[in-house]
Amino acid sequence: MYECPHVAGLPHPEPDPLSDTCPECLAVGSHPVQLRLCLECGHVGCCDSSPFRHASGHAKETGHPVMRSFELGDNWRWCYEDGSIV
Repeated sequence: MYECPHVAGLPHPEPDPLSDTCPECLAVGSHPVQLRLCLECGHVGCCDSSPFRHASGHAKETGHPVMRSFELGDNWRWCYEDGSIV
């Protein structure tokens, strides 16, 4: 697996989720397709298959590149900056 340089700086333990769904989707009346958890601050956002791509927007706006799936049974992580599973 790829050794992402951004993973080493993540907080341990990982942050608690700030919500149980994508608050930006709720605000605009959209339905998130799948959820992603920012591993730096706990923001929950929708994936890039959702119309508004709030998780990747959060990464771009905040500089928080690493997230993990927030779907039950998933535990994979993704780095938006490197474009790779980490």
